Amino acid sequence: MRIFITGSRGQLGTALWKRLSADHTLEAGDLPDWDMTDPGGAAQRIIDFAPDVVIHAAAMTNVDYAAEHPEEAVRVNGIGTYNVVMACREVGAALVHVSTNEVFDGQASRPYQEYDARRPINPYGYSKFVAEQVVERFAPQYAIVRTAWLYGPNGVNFIHKILQRARAGQALRVVTDEVGSPTYVCDLADGIARLVELERPGVFHLVNAGACSRYEFAQEIVRLAGLDVPIEPITSDAFKRASTPPPYAPLDNVFAAALGVSLRPWQEALAEYIREHESA
Repeated sequence: MRIFITGSRGQLGTALWKRLSADHTLEAGDLPDWDMTDPGGAAQRIIDFAPDVVIHAAAMTNVDYAAEHPEEAVRVNGIGTYNVVMACREVGAALVHVSTNEVFDGQASRPYQEYDARRPINPYGYSKFVAEQVVERFAPQYAIVRTAWLYGPNGVNFIHKILQRARAGQALRVVTDEVGSPTYVCDLADGIARLVELERPGVFHLVNAGACSRYEFAQEIVRLAGLDVPIEPITSDAFKRASTPPPYAPLDNVFAAALGVSLRPWQEALAEYIREHESA
């Protein structure tokens, strides 16, 4: 297949390139030389390559920045996605759009399934909700892949921050009332690659199996890194930030699992990541 990857310099884009490059012909776009908010340039690069599939991993993902700049978040994540979709229409390419658990409000009593109602409660989640609607309305053929709490060796993520503070002997205070699905970027890239090769449209949740609170996640990170530092459990009202994350938003993989695509438990994935990329 000919596959165009947006956001190719990010942690997911990098993992996708590594996973797909041996078996497919790839092209990629990312800042600073490719800007999805430029309707002409963004589309033309894709059109010139004439892909069979576009994997749209590019996005504004800094949730606190998005909360402070909501119009920019919609411009990047919503209108930028529209530009990518229009290019897919031009060349008849299928689109795999990467989305987030933050399109949900976090008020459920069980993990969210693929077709549960979306009710974002922060500007980042709203901008990704806008993007999903653009995909649903205008993409010729699409798969929406939602994920959550993504981490990997490239970029800054929750694990990096916890270990940096722990190794510096700084106090750790982590919330107990935000629950989600930690997801290793290499596992996500493999799951997306398998869906691409199956050529199945739909909405899919790809996260490492299971769920935990941020506090439980931090405890396991510190334990696996062989560190002995106390972690104070706190609630979100004691941790002020610009964005308000959904309090309970783990994802349940129903539809991809029915196709034979599922990701291992989050504890196993985290142990491998710590061993290979975060050992002291």
